[in-house]
Amino acid sequence: MSGPCAEHVRDPGACADVRRDPGASAERTRLAWRRTGLSAAAVALLTVRPAFAPGAGPAEWLLAAASMAVWAAVVGIALYRGRDLRTRFPSPAPRPVRAYAVLVAALAVLGCGVVML
Repeated sequence: MSGPCAEHVRDPGACADVRRDPGASAERTRLAWRRTGLSAAAVALLTVRPAFAPGAGPAEWLLAAASMAVWAAVVGIALYRGRDLRTRFPSPAPRPVRAYAVLVAALAVLGCGVVML
């Protein structure tokens, strides 16, 4: 079979003729999601740091809480996508990728907010 059957397009596990990708593309993708989550953790921890300064006010605490919430969402999406890649045939997932990109951009904006304080 050269391409996926009609059922496979809707449900990757429905077609018995479709075999799992023998390459390491799913593993590389999972590792890329994990690397991005780790770098987001570093940015989130750096944005939390000013909240623990002696003269920290409500702005620093709100910024820290927002960055930790965004980081938790980034890690949650990465774990979801990694599990999805481990259990099913690798398929494009536009919603998690878009959400991940928006959250990483939000974390970058929060990091810039810390620099501006």
